[in-house]
Amino acid sequence: MGADLSFIPELEHAIANGSSERRSQILQRVTDLFVLGSARFSEDDIALFDDVIGRLVAKIEQSAQVMLATRLAPIANSPPKTIRTLAFNDAIEVAGPVLSQSPRLDDETLVELASQKGQGHMLAIAHRPTLSEAVTTVLVKRGDRDVVIGTVGNKGAQFSDLGFAMLVQRSENDDGLAASLGGRPDIPPHMLLTLVARASETVREKLEAANPQAKEAVRLAVREASDKVQAATMAQVPGHTTGLATVERLQQTGGLNEDALVAFASEGSFIETCAALAAMGELPLAFVEQAMASDRSENILIIARAVGLSWPTVKQIMTLRADKSIIASRDIPRALASYEQLRSQTAQEIVRFYRTRMRGQPARPA
Repeated sequence: MGADLSFIPELEHAIANGSSERRSQILQRVTDLFVLGSARFSEDDIALFDDVIGRLVAKIEQSAQVMLATRLAPIANSPPKTIRTLAFNDAIEVAGPVLSQSPRLDDETLVELASQKGQGHMLAIAHRPTLSEAVTTVLVKRGDRDVVIGTVGNKGAQFSDLGFAMLVQRSENDDGLAASLGGRPDIPPHMLLTLVARASETVREKLEAANPQAKEAVRLAVREASDKVQAATMAQVPGHTTGLATVERLQQTGGLNEDALVAFASEGSFIETCAALAAMGELPLAFVEQAMASDRSENILIIARAVGLSWPTVKQIMTLRADKSIIASRDIPRALASYEQLRSQTAQEIVRFYRTRMRGQPARPA
């Protein structure tokens, strides 16, 4: 044992009979001892401190709890049970220092905290040096504007595709959030394209001025849709010309509708499904092929919502993509949730933006 806890008997008496002031004094002595020697303590030493400090925490004034949290938060090997107790304290004054700093809090605990606690606790978590995708997803889903702005502005935060999609959705009519989100260097190009499509003209100008990536991403997203992705996708799909001709005949005879589209998807006819979607959405075939071949589903959902497809049809399209091993079957329910949240007006505005940016490319299969 590397620590001298010879005053344990005094501690036992203070817990049982001492005043709050006396218990606070004992806690300060124990904390001083831990902070000074933390670098050399073994796991057994730390466990003993955890037991001692933990017994005192519940019996001291809030001001003493705040002091304890402030001192222990930055220490990498702080007593883990004590740190957890402080983190779950309802008083943000106590929990805040630990939530924003303590390396002892793992992702599972942070997700649990962000899922249960209020905005103040989530805002403290948002200011941690690093944030995993699992944590930011909860913060973006449950947090108020301050929490979301703090999370987006955190350079050490990582976001999943779902997290970015929710942020793009939340940035609608929020120029500050849109500008902050668009300034992140890790935002995927297709998400940036959607963000720019939704943003006000003022925000678009700010994004392009502050971050040339915004302007370039739009251009690249369009260009890539007409070359690399189209070639990669079509190499896997036989009967390309025949499939286009089938859809063109339906279109000319007035038979191209949602029933025809769902029939193509149900039959596993990839190119016919792409061509039908392109024609119904008045979009370049290459762009729809890119969206169908991507492991991200956002653009397909946007096109489907803009066209007004029912969820059973969208589900069949997603099932086709899963059957082609483009996405996993487990991703389909998540796509449903995203589709239900996507407003028709928003989707139509984005598709109109796509069309204007793609002038010079054919809007219908030919």
